[in-house]
Amino acid sequence: MRTALRIRPGFFKAHGHGNDYLVFEEGAGPNLTPGLVRRICDRHRGPGADGIVVIEAGSGGAEPSLRMFNPDGGEFERSGNGLRVAAVCLRRRGRVGDEWFSVTVGGDRVRMRVRAPDPRGVYDAVVEMGEVGFPGGAPFVLAERVGAGGRVALALPSPDGARRALEAVPVSVGNPHAVLFGEGWTRAEVEHFGALIATSDAFPQGTNVQFAEVPTGREIAIRIWERGVGPTSSSGTSACAAVAAAVKSGLMRFGPATVRMEGGDMEVDLRPDWTVRLRGPVEEVCVGELTAAFGSAR
Repeated sequence: MRTALRIRPGFFKAHGHGNDYLVFEEGAGPNLTPGLVRRICDRHRGPGADGIVVIEAGSGGAEPSLRMFNPDGGEFERSGNGLRVAAVCLRRRGRVGDEWFSVTVGGDRVRMRVRAPDPRGVYDAVVEMGEVGFPGGAPFVLAERVGAGGRVALALPSPDGARRALEAVPVSVGNPHAVLFGEGWTRAEVEHFGALIATSDAFPQGTNVQFAEVPTGREIAIRIWERGVGPTSSSGTSACAAVAAAVKSGLMRFGPATVRMEGGDMEVDLRPDWTVRLRGPVEEVCVGELTAAFGSAR
């Protein structure tokens, strides 16, 4: 965690295809310790979420500043769905309108836009994720592990005890990703290999992992293991990373593409300058407030 942070007890909750976030504002409430993050995200003992977004104090003007936290208590760089949920929260609270606006997150500036909700409370939220990169060294990947074609070779134990050779394309969308291509990835494979790859020494800061299949040049299907979370039905940065890796590998072309995930589809538009736009639905769930006793409990 970068610096100490206190939050107001009130929160907003929404999800993008089942990948849900709680949005808090910085204020004179409980200290957001790693332990409190874990308690808040616990689906049985807290409000429950795949992550937390905090709108920092003093960012009530044109450019709010955000911080993001995983359910394991760790702070991380950015989330496509977390950004889009935060954008909906800002719009719902009257802080932004229908036009494009900017926020800062993880030291980067990104632009977002939210359209008014449909009758079911579903918003159309778009975020400009910036330039995608293919790291060949620190901080996201060990340089000595990057081989021909910018791929990382991995020899991992299979559930039956044998070794399986896999290759991952390291991608940065402001946070680390490892994209693997194949056919017919199963949930069991995602859970087994995802945990091993996410914590491999090839990725010093850990990594998000995408198991991808490319049926057409304008469509890609992915299963996701999210760093600090586990199997995830949807992930915005994962969708961007998978399309970028597919284009880099010659499996897709620049331009709009549909990313199919277990939770639903998103639209990713990758341009020839490697900048990427992410678009998809966000559904508001509820607003609530942490009790004083919950926030102060150890």
